[in-house]
Amino acid sequence: MESLLDDLLAARVSCAPHVLTVLVEQLHGDRSAILQVAETLTAAQRHGVSSLPVPLPCVAAISDAFRALELTAEDRELLLALALHLDDRLAPILEFDGRSAAEIAEGSLGVHIAIRAGSIRLVDPRLAVWVQSTTTAGQQAAVHGRLSAVFDARGDRMQRDWHRARASLQRRPASASTLIRSARELTETGRPLRALRLADEAAAHATGAAQEMAQLAAGVAAAAAGLSDEASARLSRLFPAGAERFRLQALSGRICAQAFLQGTVPDPAPAAFGPRTDDGDNWLAWSRAAAFAAILSAERGDRRTMRLWLDTVHDGTARVADGRALHDSAVELSWLLIGEPESGPGEAPGVEVPSARIVRALRAALEDDIDGALRMLAADGPCVPADPDPLLTGFEHSPVVRAYLAVTEVLLLLWRGDVGVARDRMIAASFDLPVTIPFAGLGVILARRLDIAVLGELGPVSRALSTALPAPVRFDLLVDRSIRSSLAGAFDDAESARRLWLELGAPQSGFAVPGIDGASTRSEGNRRRVLRPPGMALASELRRRSASMTESGWRVQRQEIRDALRGVRSPFERATVESAIGVQCAIRADHVAARAHLRTAIGLFEISGASAWARSVQDRLDSWDRLGDPDALPSDSMAACRRTWSELLTARELEVAMLTVGGATNREISDTLRVSVRTVEVHLGRVFAKLDVRTRVELTVLAHRTNRHG
Repeated sequence: MESLLDDLLAARVSCAPHVLTVLVEQLHGDRSAILQVAETLTAAQRHGVSSLPVPLPCVAAISDAFRALELTAEDRELLLALALHLDDRLAPILEFDGRSAAEIAEGSLGVHIAIRAGSIRLVDPRLAVWVQSTTTAGQQAAVHGRLSAVFDARGDRMQRDWHRARASLQRRPASASTLIRSARELTETGRPLRALRLADEAAAHATGAAQEMAQLAAGVAAAAAGLSDEASARLSRLFPAGAERFRLQALSGRICAQAFLQGTVPDPAPAAFGPRTDDGDNWLAWSRAAAFAAILSAERGDRRTMRLWLDTVHDGTARVADGRALHDSAVELSWLLIGEPESGPGEAPGVEVPSARIVRALRAALEDDIDGALRMLAADGPCVPADPDPLLTGFEHSPVVRAYLAVTEVLLLLWRGDVGVARDRMIAASFDLPVTIPFAGLGVILARRLDIAVLGELGPVSRALSTALPAPVRFDLLVDRSIRSSLAGAFDDAESARRLWLELGAPQSGFAVPGIDGASTRSEGNRRRVLRPPGMALASELRRRSASMTESGWRVQRQEIRDALRGVRSPFERATVESAIGVQCAIRADHVAARAHLRTAIGLFEISGASAWARSVQDRLDSWDRLGDPDALPSDSMAACRRTWSELLTARELEVAMLTVGGATNREISDTLRVSVRTVEVHLGRVFAKLDVRTRVELTVLAHRTNRHG
């Protein structure tokens, strides 16, 4: 699968991984057919924001595969019935064909059909594409008509009306209601793609209010499947002229789809979209839409819009008899995502429902109980009561909600330090679910960062996910570049990317993802606090303390840091601290201790599965072995020193220090920076004090040692 993603990326027809899964299944893994079909798809279809055509195009690779296949009229009709049938039940197909299962299996089609345990399917699903492309619309309508009669006799109204509608050359409004009802049921049970097909067919036949109901069912199914572009287009048809109840029911899906595509959430507009009557169902739908809007705003760090929508939730749920649970769920999750979990009500509905599982798992992780958080997140199964989620009613089993659960699990695994396991789970989820949607693209950030930690570069899955993101969704390209360059030993480029990232305000996700130190614990212009477990926060503080150890007291400080490190459980975070201590030991010429700390870091990185980090540290040790004295390592610039000292000095002090190390006199520094000599002397005195040196010579020696090992 990953090699296929590579081929698609190289051919400039990149597909979202979960879209590729569908293509592989429907095209029998035929690489040529997959590439040819991908070339016929729109970007929206390839990226998973619009549905794939049904059937898929019959490209040359498919035609060539069945060019020599000769069929009797009876066999062709059987193959066509299998291609048009909505499921794999054997009995209806036998009633349609008239032959027994044994006769079919022993006949000329036996090699193309698999019959087992009451089910029947095509061995090669490409045959379904081929047979539909080589039969006329009239032939297909005739087979649909016969299947409709079979299901009518069996009392299966949904299948009867589906095939009856597909067989009809004119509108059949009577079929629409059954198809709409079935589409809703399929969406609620987690099968939105099939629901979309039924709702589509209903829309083709419905009239009047039923037409709006069909558009609503289709749009909601598309939203549940993560087909944001299609959901937005379909649900927008109900605005502004649709019936109020349909518009309000469509609003949640429309807001979600447009937020993903456009990157922002609009302000509330009750006058334009709010209920105009006292109908409780309408106010509940409006309140749920407002809840989604508040949560999506929080995901994007937009506190102002979040608060406006939460006010709308409060006003709306006050008009609904059972609105309290919805209100509390929205408030709890919104404040958590904006970085202020303490501002929420502190309670969530029963742990069985998805939204509460996510909230409670994240809260537990923020209290350093990540194992417990993972257990809460996995609290699902046949023994769990199927209570409706007050926030996600009807979407509990949808691919989008499952994607939120999967991305949350990957985040928690990464916080626990299980880098390799987290990456495996991320890849598996990517091939199954629309993981670009949750938490404003957090899944893509995780996929990229995990690839870098394990591979040292971006793999095909993370690159495909990055391509599938809409343009307004951002991820930390500069952070990724800095980490990759640092792991590869290109410290100048790493420092350049880091400095630019800081100059741009250190943009980052609302959830801490291991990256580079030096940023505030607040992101997006200080609008929200970055959420991180205590162990990760402690590790960051210990790395800072390690970098600021003084020349006179560094041995005592090193032991204090090692003692405090016992409070960090994540092997990955422990490894980063051990590595930082090792670098500081090397700077101070204690090469025995430096090697010991770096070897410990390698072991911890390997335990966590962060292979690229382990290789990077091993490369440092190997270079010492090749060159002997670590102080003999060549260094072309002072980028590493500048990066390390930037955490200890102000920007002006850093400039004075670097110019001093470069050999400039105080007068030359004053001319360069356009300040007085006295000001230079003051800054230099502060530099000496902070770095625990007494002379310019000591400062220069420390700078070069720091640069070699920093």
